[in-house]
Amino acid sequence: MPILEISDLKKSYTSPGGESALVIDIAHFSLEGGEQVALRGESGSGKTTLLNLIAGILKADSGQILIEGKDMCSLPEPGRDRLRAGNIGYIFQTFNLLQGYTALENVMLGMIFGGGSNKELAISLLGRVGLGDRTGHKPAQLSVGQQQRAALARALANRPKLVLADEPTGNLDVKNAGIAVDLIREICGESGASLLLVSHDSNVLGKFERVETLSGINRALNN
Repeated sequence: MPILEISDLKKSYTSPGGESALVIDIAHFSLEGGEQVALRGESGSGKTTLLNLIAGILKADSGQILIEGKDMCSLPEPGRDRLRAGNIGYIFQTFNLLQGYTALENVMLGMIFGGGSNKELAISLLGRVGLGDRTGHKPAQLSVGQQQRAALARALANRPKLVLADEPTGNLDVKNAGIAVDLIREICGESGASLLLVSHDSNVLGKFERVETLSGINRALNN
C-alpha cells in the first residue's frame, strides 16, 4: 500500500470578485513507503496548497488523499489534526518556529500533538542535525541554516511516516541549500520516512531520482 495516494483531488478558491478559481485538479498521484520524490513548482503554482491539503491543514472540495489507507478528505478538522500528528512531519518554507521558545522547546512542543513529549529524543534529534550545542538557543539566536535544522528536528519529532517539505531551502544560499537537502534526505532514509519535497531550484531537484512537475500532475494549471 502506498504511504500517500491522491485520487480526483480538487480545490478551488473564490476571488475577491466572487469568481471561483480551480487551483488543484489532480487525477492521481502516489508515493510509496520510503520513497523520496521532488515536485517542481514555480511560485503561485499551487504547491503550498497541495501540501496543505495532504497535511489536512486545508480541506479539499472533493477527492481522496489516503495516508496509509486513511482518507484525509473524509475527516472533520479534529480527525485531520490527529492523522497529521501521527503520520506527517511538515517542514515549512518560513520554518514556523515559535520565537519565544528555545530549539529544544520547539521540538518538544511539536511532540505534544503526537501524544506526548520526550526530552531525550528531542535532544538526540537536535544533536543529529548539528544543534547539540544550541538546544537552549531561541530562533533569533540561531542562523537561518540553524533554524532550518531545528525545523527539521521538529518535523521528525513524532517519527512520521511521511515528511512534507515546502521550499525548505528557499531562505538558504546555494552551499547551505545543498547541505540541507542532503541532511533531510539522509535522515528520512535512516528513519524510513517517505519524503515529498517541493522546490523550483534546479540544484535541489537534481539531487532526486524521481522528479515530478506540478504542471504535469495538476490539470488546473493546464486549463
